[in-house]
Amino acid sequence: MIFSMTGFAVAQRELPEGTLNLELRAVNHRYLDLTVRLPEELRAHEGALRERIAAAIARGKVECRVGFNAQAAAAAQLVLDKALLAQLVTVVDEARTLVPSGGEVRLGELLRWPGVLTQTAPTGEALGEAALALLDAALADLAATRAREGEKLKAHLTERIDGMQDIVAAVKPRIPQLVVEYEAKLKARFLEALAGQEDERVRQEIVVFAQKIDVDEELSRLEAHFSEIRRILAKGGAVGKRLDFLMQELNREANTLGSKSVSAETSRASIELKVLIEQMREQIQNIE
Repeated sequence: MIFSMTGFAVAQRELPEGTLNLELRAVNHRYLDLTVRLPEELRAHEGALRERIAAAIARGKVECRVGFNAQAAAAAQLVLDKALLAQLVTVVDEARTLVPSGGEVRLGELLRWPGVLTQTAPTGEALGEAALALLDAALADLAATRAREGEKLKAHLTERIDGMQDIVAAVKPRIPQLVVEYEAKLKARFLEALAGQEDERVRQEIVVFAQKIDVDEELSRLEAHFSEIRRILAKGGAVGKRLDFLMQELNREANTLGSKSVSAETSRASIELKVLIEQMREQIQNIE
């Protein structure tokens, strides 16, 4: 399967103490460039999160953002340390007998005393496990999105390969005749320049030059590259770099076809090939 480097996924999980949410964004990049943004509660688990993402994604600029929001219901899950509160009340009563003019101590002041009220919260380990599970869900969603986009890219590339093969199939049978026609034109010009006197050395030079302008070899290499691209697309996986290299090879052969051209037909074929190659190159930049 071919994967696009572009994708987006979100996942959310309700915990007794609040809501854990995770967001993944990915765009194309030459290599894996990973940014992880975490709340303080999960800072210790950054390494594990990074490893999990790197194992699932080979290339791309990826941003992982995790948030934890306490729910309103979590405020009701307060634990009262009755023993500590009773001890504070006793101390306040004793202090009031010593300092009668000290004023009243309100209940709210007692409840704000450190340790009197505590709020249940997930342990760092439990929150980390929940974050990893949430990341797995988001990665699966992201992979599905990237796979769907990858299939579209694969179809786009296959369509362009079909177009290039049609161009090569149309021009390749014409090459021998085009070479013969150009050789005849070249010979006529030489004879005209030599006042009609044919020379063996001239004939040899014409044959050598005709061989130099024969592009059958370039067309054969183009066909070989087409087959390799189809094989890579069928195999799938992280193929972006390999396909990008093959685009360079295709472009080299198309340029050579243009530089050796001795007819409008082969020149037009070279231009059409380069247009399709550039369209493929642009899309391949998005493939993992």
